[in-house]
Amino acid sequence: MTHAPTFQDFLHQLDSLGLFHMDLSLERMAEFVRRSGPPRFPVLHVVGTNGKGSTATILAELLRAHGLRVGLFTSPHFVSVRERILVDGAMLPEDAWARLGHEALRRSEGLDLTYFELLTALAVLAFAEAGPGEAGVDVAVMEAGLGGRFDATNVLSPALTVFTPIGLDHMNVLGDTLAEIAADKAGAMRRPVRGGGLAISAHQEPEAMEVLRRVAGEAGAELVGVGEVLSYSRAKGRVTPAPKARVFSPHMTGLRLSLPGLHQQDNARLALAAFALWAARLRLPVIEEACQEAFRCAFIPGRMQHVPAGAGLPELILDGGHNAHGLAALGASLEAEAIRPAAVVFGCLRDKPLATMLPLVRALTDGTVYAAGIPSCPRACEPEELAALLGPGAVPAADVHAALARCMADGDSGGAGPVLVCGSLYLLGEFYMTHPGLLERPE
Repeated sequence: MTHAPTFQDFLHQLDSLGLFHMDLSLERMAEFVRRSGPPRFPVLHVVGTNGKGSTATILAELLRAHGLRVGLFTSPHFVSVRERILVDGAMLPEDAWARLGHEALRRSEGLDLTYFELLTALAVLAFAEAGPGEAGVDVAVMEAGLGGRFDATNVLSPALTVFTPIGLDHMNVLGDTLAEIAADKAGAMRRPVRGGGLAISAHQEPEAMEVLRRVAGEAGAELVGVGEVLSYSRAKGRVTPAPKARVFSPHMTGLRLSLPGLHQQDNARLALAAFALWAARLRLPVIEEACQEAFRCAFIPGRMQHVPAGAGLPELILDGGHNAHGLAALGASLEAEAIRPAAVVFGCLRDKPLATMLPLVRALTDGTVYAAGIPSCPRACEPEELAALLGPGAVPAADVHAALARCMADGDSGGAGPVLVCGSLYLLGEFYMTHPGLLERPE
């Protein structure tokens, strides 16, 4: 007698695929969709380099606040893979993961899906069902994992493609120049099919925007700039429609964003403009009170997250900025809030553009930079190597916990300012493994 598949059974099979194994092709996922049938729910596809998770989360909150049942697919996770798939802001129970994972494996038999593809397949099944007796989600927000053209999420014929800022990242996979990376991500745009062919972009570097416009023209897609829809002032909590706006968006006030960081203003503006653009197609009204609620409720761990001192920890700021653009945004946000970290715990992956990142890290503090290893991640820089690259005064540490212990022992957390932990979501993941309560939305 065989036992019913469990969540641990699925995790074992998932982990056997290799978290970092990639095989850039859409054929396997396209076949899975052919076997399962196309999603019955519209997909809003979030693509880019920086701000994807924040933009996707705020967009999902806006949809939910307007009364829709919403699926959200993001990556990576910090502690549990269950963090990647949410329905109305909640993780699915382990028994649902076991059942859906078994079904995804059954339907993909012989396809040899990668780690990310299998999770994408499971998300599609979860959103189609969305719970016992339910008809499924009304809409799904799907964050691309890497790139755009060959990302597993790109087989779902999105109703709307949302481009966050594009920068230099994953250069060993996507290309050596901004234009090459933008061309890969622009491949997420599709010809108009069943109401698709619509895209919106955040402000981009001219080189990247030129590529997006060219590819949109070639695909026959409609590409709208965020500035053609609305503007948002975080300081005033005010939304103002653009002159000659492409779609209707009302004047709104009282939109107080809960997410810290200057750069979140831009992410919130893009999410709100994307919502207004898609809502216009559905003739769904944009309600001021619902937008206020969405901005108030949005929460993502590891984005300039403040942790008070206690439980053997110094005062902390946790941030997953993992490339030059993210680190520059982090530095600007800290300066705007007059926060000067007493020390920095930094760890990152070897495939990052270190030459542009490391000077930004050194500029974040006048104190010590601790070069932390990430033992759970084979792509991470070794501590001694990273400390040498950071230069004089950098101190290697085996992992984030050893770095924080050394930081407290050396007196770098004695009230002069918080300790900043940054550089990689995988570094934060190792921290959250010991402090999982910090992944939850604070009261």
